[in-house]
Amino acid sequence: MGGLGRTDRVVIEVDEFELWLDRGEEVPLIIRGEAHIPADPVATVVICHGFKGFAHWAFFPYLATEIGNAGMRAITFDFSGSGIGEDRENFTNPVAFTHNTYRQELDDLSSVISEARVRDWIEDDFGLFGHSRGGGVAILHAARDRSVKVLVTWSSISSTNRWTQATVAEWRKRGYMDIENSRTGQTIPLATDLLREVEQHGGTSLNLAAAASRIDLPWLIVHGSGDETVPMEEAEHLHDLSRRSSTLRVIQGANHTFDARHPLTQTPPNLKTVTAETVTFFADHLKKPVM
Repeated sequence: MGGLGRTDRVVIEVDEFELWLDRGEEVPLIIRGEAHIPADPVATVVICHGFKGFAHWAFFPYLATEIGNAGMRAITFDFSGSGIGEDRENFTNPVAFTHNTYRQELDDLSSVISEARVRDWIEDDFGLFGHSRGGGVAILHAARDRSVKVLVTWSSISSTNRWTQATVAEWRKRGYMDIENSRTGQTIPLATDLLREVEQHGGTSLNLAAAASRIDLPWLIVHGSGDETVPMEEAEHLHDLSRRSSTLRVIQGANHTFDARHPLTQTPPNLKTVTAETVTFFADHLKKPVM
């Protein structure tokens, strides 16, 4: 796959933004993010993190920089229910995490895209990226937004309903599920808001299989054969549902994060590989034809 022909490092401006989501009498939710903007950008990619993730985790800044080096804007942001606070690193807003849902993340993504259009970061079509649960959100959005021209997912989920009957029964009985964060050592409760939402909308607006089957744009599905969090069979299922448009790229031996750890003090070979292929895929399909 050819690229945009830029192999040198370029100067990238980082423009931060903050969106406050009014919820009436409830505490507002906040989306914090930034646009990585090279000189004379030719396209834009919006990046969605996954469950327990955040925009500054390990490989997201690296990916955004590499997209910028290829002459494209990259927009990264923390979902309002990520739990990440103003320092963009720590879980200082556990209440937002506790009540976060898929539909809230879809609304957040739409808000970020709208803000990007107001700021002229997105002029018309754009690329969309998602990792893990963020991949699921990206798929759901791409299936309904014709301005998404290219989609790339890493380690994506293929279903929003991810719990055993025993887990659901205990979750409903307690009113919450304990979520362990190995990075911070915190245990954060996850309320039944998410469970009720999936039970109500999992067969309709949150049906990932149905959304994947409607994707008719270039889609790169990347997954590690050693993924310990989302089985590789989920990537194969997504590919089977979208064979007319998707390309499946399996990275042998790679785990859920392509061997990246936070903070990213060194770049693992598998991460370098998937990042380079991802940037090239976006560049090939987003660049404008020469008139």
